[in-house]
Amino acid sequence: MFDIKSKFFIILLFILALGLIFIWFQSGRTIEIKNQSANLINKINTNISPLSGLPCDNYNRRPLAIVLANDPVTRPLSSLSQADLVFEMPVITNSITRIIAVYICNSPEEIGSLRSARHDFIPLTQGIDAILVHWGGSHFALDKLNNGVMDNIDAMINLYNAFYRKDGMPWPHNGFTSIEKLINSAEKYDYRLENQFEGYPHIEESINNNKQDKILRIDYSYPYNVSYQYESETNSYLRYRANSKEIDKSNNQQIKAKNIVVIKVFSEQIQEPDYNDLDFEGTGECQVYQNGIVIDCIWQKSEKNPYSKLKFLNKNTDEEIPFIPGQTWIEIVEPHQEITWE
Repeated sequence: MFDIKSKFFIILLFILALGLIFIWFQSGRTIEIKNQSANLINKINTNISPLSGLPCDNYNRRPLAIVLANDPVTRPLSSLSQADLVFEMPVITNSITRIIAVYICNSPEEIGSLRSARHDFIPLTQGIDAILVHWGGSHFALDKLNNGVMDNIDAMINLYNAFYRKDGMPWPHNGFTSIEKLINSAEKYDYRLENQFEGYPHIEESINNNKQDKILRIDYSYPYNVSYQYESETNSYLRYRANSKEIDKSNNQQIKAKNIVVIKVFSEQIQEPDYNDLDFEGTGECQVYQNGIVIDCIWQKSEKNPYSKLKFLNKNTDEEIPFIPGQTWIEIVEPHQEITWE
């Protein structure tokens, strides 16, 4: 039998052991949390673009969201590689797609070719605090824009000579502009030029040269079908359209993305044969492609507030997925369209 002193000593040792285990466990957890936080890029009081996560002089400039053509006759587009963020989506169900290139950091001297707006573009660009730039639009879009739903610059009005047509290209695909011309026009319209968008979170990239160079294919109808070849050496996704390299006419370089978000949205024709409606309100399925891997996610946009941010939440953690610094493409597809990653 143990005497009282022996029992007390054993109990004391047991308590000390439990304390050491608790301290070790808590220390390990704390270190892990600190490491995760350290990888996130802090945009507060820095010169980081809220869209690309890259440092630049114009980081606080309000985004300019420019509607671009996607038709074969307009390819290659000018200055697409210099956009911080790009949206791509169908403007007719199962058919034509269009692009919205969003600029903050860079100030290209030639951007185009420009095309008309659709009403679906409005909540997307409202959600990033952008000025929408377009060459006319559907009557659904113009009814809203002419009622002042958001700041916009329309080339059909061209009140301050921000737009021009180039020789050697067929009408209506020959409309162009520049950031300098658009800023000048926005100033004369008395639009606010400082950004108020909170931005997307960004995280330091994780380069692993052992990852396979897979291909992401998005089954838009031909010749609008898109693919991205992952390049592990640069941790980038090289863009192809209709099985040909997507080249920026302004610098002859292939378009490279750091992040690709594929979101599934219902589309229906609201006026045959020209106009469709994309349902961006609520939630839906999505995938984020970055660092050579795919992350299943849920997209989310408020049904009551069109100015709300389009968020991408990790399906497993319900937390917003941070992007890798660089250009991001948001590909909006219909639920039946095939997406392959192999």
